[in-house]
Amino acid sequence: MTDQRIEGAANGISGKLKNGLGNLTGDTKLQVEGKFDEVKGKALDAYGRAIDKLETLSERAPADLRDPINTGLDFARRKPLLTTGILAGLAFLLAGSGRRRY
Repeated sequence: MTDQRIEGAANGISGKLKNGLGNLTGDTKLQVEGKFDEVKGKALDAYGRAIDKLETLSERAPADLRDPINTGLDFARRKPLLTTGILAGLAFLLAGSGRRRY
């Protein structure tokens, strides 16, 4: 289990508590913060699951590819937001390149 998954679970629980407390007190700001923390927790958990899955797949990779794969995974663990931005940009470029232009 990666640190992102642990942090995601903690943020999710914190968000639920804030949201519940906001509902009880009628504090909309606290409710919004709670919802944001819940979403952030789910995103971190999903990111951690992806890293775990990639780590499992890297163990099956040929020996000469393991070092570059592990270097990439270490980068992804240290800089999750940057990695997500890079992947989103690549997805955007790939989606745009598949379209026909008239």
